[in-house]
Amino acid sequence: MIIRSVLFCVALFWITTNTQAQKYELGKVTVAELEEKIHPVDSSAPAAILFKKGKTVFTYNDKVGFSATHTYEFKIKIYKKEGLKWADQKVHYYVGYQNLNEDLLEFSNAATYNLENGKVVKTKLENQGTFKKKLNEYWNEKTITLPNVKVGSVIEYKYVLKSENIGEFPDFDFQFDIPVNYFEYKTEFPEFYIYKTLLVGNSKIESDSKFSNGSQSFANEYGQTRNLTYKQIDAFYSGKNIPALLIEPYINNLENYRGTIKHELERIRMPEQPVKDLTITWEGVATSIFKDDNFGKELSKKDFLLDDVKKLLTNVESLEERTNIIFKFVQNKMNWNEINSCFSKKGIEKAYKEQTGNVAEINFILINMLKLAGVDANPVLVSTIENGIPVYPTRTGFNYLIASAEIDGKQILLDASRKYTSPNILPLNVLNWKGRLIKSDGSSKEIGLVPIRASKENSSISAVINANGKIDGKIRIQRTDYDAYNFRIQNATKNQENYIEKLEQQLGDLKISDYAVTNKNTNLSDPITEIFAFETNNFVESIGGKLFVNPMLFFSKTKNPFTQEKRQMGIYFGYPNQEKILVNLEIPEGYVVETLPKPAKYTFQDNSIIVMMNVMNEGNKIQFSFSKEINGSIFAAEDYESLKMLFQSMIVSLDQKIVLKKA
Repeated sequence: MIIRSVLFCVALFWITTNTQAQKYELGKVTVAELEEKIHPVDSSAPAAILFKKGKTVFTYNDKVGFSATHTYEFKIKIYKKEGLKWADQKVHYYVGYQNLNEDLLEFSNAATYNLENGKVVKTKLENQGTFKKKLNEYWNEKTITLPNVKVGSVIEYKYVLKSENIGEFPDFDFQFDIPVNYFEYKTEFPEFYIYKTLLVGNSKIESDSKFSNGSQSFANEYGQTRNLTYKQIDAFYSGKNIPALLIEPYINNLENYRGTIKHELERIRMPEQPVKDLTITWEGVATSIFKDDNFGKELSKKDFLLDDVKKLLTNVESLEERTNIIFKFVQNKMNWNEINSCFSKKGIEKAYKEQTGNVAEINFILINMLKLAGVDANPVLVSTIENGIPVYPTRTGFNYLIASAEIDGKQILLDASRKYTSPNILPLNVLNWKGRLIKSDGSSKEIGLVPIRASKENSSISAVINANGKIDGKIRIQRTDYDAYNFRIQNATKNQENYIEKLEQQLGDLKISDYAVTNKNTNLSDPITEIFAFETNNFVESIGGKLFVNPMLFFSKTKNPFTQEKRQMGIYFGYPNQEKILVNLEIPEGYVVETLPKPAKYTFQDNSIIVMMNVMNEGNKIQFSFSKEINGSIFAAEDYESLKMLFQSMIVSLDQKIVLKKA
């Protein structure tokens, strides 16, 4: 349900609306636009895109055939100083083709408009305001800095991208971190190329398509002018009042929600040539990837690992134990070079010798060693959270690779590239919906990456309150699975003294003593346990001879993370989680309980979230318990209001105090 709301296909030939586009042209800046002080719909906006126009058309020459020309025009209004960053515009373009000429990118029509003495004054961008930079072997970047930009300015520019790559177009984004008043995008595709159109995001747009006549004039090899005529498919997309896309609490990847139009080439049908169908199955993806020397060939290199496998597994019969031993060996031996990939770059033999490699190389080594150990191990293609979600068969939509080991019908997911992972505990950015397990015979299957079992954080506090409001106590905190992994990646390398100092501040200026932690850097599959003593004067108020005690002490939750009126994006919690807090309090001598917080229970959608709190009193002892279970990892934006209300109800209940009075 969540994925369908984020990305769906537009049936181009069946959507027809009577959209008559208003004319939006560069160079037509009005006094009214320059005088406008705030955006009429979003008063908080630092700037707004007054319009964005795009057009993709094909050109033809006798040497390379068809090429694509993408033209974009922008007109932007600056309202606040925070919007001045829009004076700098950067565009990346691809230069890493093997068989194609590199893309060409040119800016033009760049100018700034200001209001001076009631008149519109235009300042053009000179050549010295354009910069070119090589990012890496695949990408270049061009930058322009528009002149004389200030609060109140209107800026505009145009750029043209010419590319011989007609199989993969630049995405047409129509949603940004500022509002878009209007956008339009036109495409003219020759009948020889059939594209699937994909719409990302939740914005409503209008679209229209029709057949028309197209033609190209070109010079043949003898310099003679020739004409190519054909039918073409003209499409038009437009939208108005697109809201700003802003970071919201509990979100995975903002790009999964950005309003975007994508095109994927499905079929080529040139005259007098057989139809070339590019729509591939997952089996086709698996087969083609294994044929790549940097994939399938690397997974066949095992001999150089055999001696080390034999040494590791002397007298070890259990396949699960063999898996654990090999995983720890590869994890400790190999060092990740911070490059994500599904393919080997330098070869696994060289990576093994140098003890450094990319994600694929390290996990290829792991897979090959597991196979030598008799374990059924296979690669799993993954798209990390920042890379988006591949929802149709593709070999380019993945950017990461992990290993799967199957033992007695049980699947174990492994990633040896990181130092604090463990079997079935993967890096957090890998927990992105589904992966694709592939085999050399061309078979494949979906693999769920989001864990089913909840990670747990259980805290137990035992404390004594004295009549002056001071609290002395002990606490034990145990974290499992992803909660433990989170703790390790954040704190495993920190100096303990510095960590305790920061922890004292986080928990409300406690004084901590007798601190001990187990399994912080070792036994990575086991829970992490922290134990320490504490004292504090900060969680008891004395008013009118009575003591008011926050029952959760320093674990009190006072702020709702969901504060926006509306939510555009799904709510992402990362992984299922259970938090439990048990507080045992001994009240001062001479005091009795006057008031206790009321027990409460809140549930959401078939127990996907359960919040409970309870309190008991016997003599001078009070026991308060709190639990919060989040049994899903992502919730739809439509659930936002209900979630917001549930969290607010929880905070109101937790705000209740224990009231003690003198006996």
